[in-house]
Amino acid sequence: MPEQTLAEAWGLVPAVLGIVAVGLVLGVVVAVVDRIVVFGASGAAVEPIRSSARLLVEQRRTTLAPDRLLWRTGCVAVPTLALLSLAVVPVAGRTLWSTGADLVWFNAMEALLWAAVWLVGWGPNAVHALTGGYRFLGQGLAYELPLMFALITAGLAAGSLRTTDVLAAQERLWFVVTMPVAFVVFVASAAAFAFWGPFAAPAAADIAGGVTSELSGVDRLLVEAGRTVFLGASAAMAAALFLGGESGPWLPGPLWHLLKTLAVVAALVWVGRRMPVLRPDRTVEVGWMVLVPLTLLQALVVAVLVLNGFYA
Repeated sequence: MPEQTLAEAWGLVPAVLGIVAVGLVLGVVVAVVDRIVVFGASGAAVEPIRSSARLLVEQRRTTLAPDRLLWRTGCVAVPTLALLSLAVVPVAGRTLWSTGADLVWFNAMEALLWAAVWLVGWGPNAVHALTGGYRFLGQGLAYELPLMFALITAGLAAGSLRTTDVLAAQERLWFVVTMPVAFVVFVASAAAFAFWGPFAAPAAADIAGGVTSELSGVDRLLVEAGRTVFLGASAAMAAALFLGGESGPWLPGPLWHLLKTLAVVAALVWVGRRMPVLRPDRTVEVGWMVLVPLTLLQALVVAVLVLNGFYA
């Protein structure tokens, strides 16, 4: 019998509130680490809260003949999908609910995030926002397949698409040891979907902020919060799928998962802030010409190991 989900163990409402709280904490952690990397530790914990409060009272910007329904839908969908991606990330060894194909669920949330960010660019009826939206479409298409192959590789080794099963399969050996390419590609693809670091061309300065150029007030807060929450959720998922999640000596399991998640977040932010923003055509070229073949080769290696009983 499968283990109880968080919703079954705690009740649906407490479990949902718990996942939302975890998501918000992860978002704040990403923002604080980013602040520390860029400006140092001074005011790192206070500035994200201050900025959020400022955006809450800021007046929304308007443009000529915007599609307000699609615009607002996109802004709300970005943080919503980021939180929904957390529904299948193991928390204390359990997920919010079990879909039977948790890895597919996580990938589906990213695919929908792709559409949501494009709506954020389309809705304002402004050239820079639309250009950023189309940049994100191209980038998302190029990194969707590598990310999917990385997820499938972890599921292949575990013999299951449930994240709790993938977690349990790493009791003897963390998957990052035998699938380092899948781990790096997963993290890089997550950064691309959050248009973070070298993948920030959809919101780059050369198009006046691109997909975020017309955002202000609550709309900007929602989109920026969604980006940071998704980056944090992806770090938590990477820790679960490739770094053993809760496995580790001496410390309680959930604390190990937290420490590994923080390590991935710190690496993402530190590397992202020290690399230049890549040209959109370069990021797309790397996705199609480099990452897709590499992840397929990684999947082949793991398949051979499975056939030889390595993960048994």
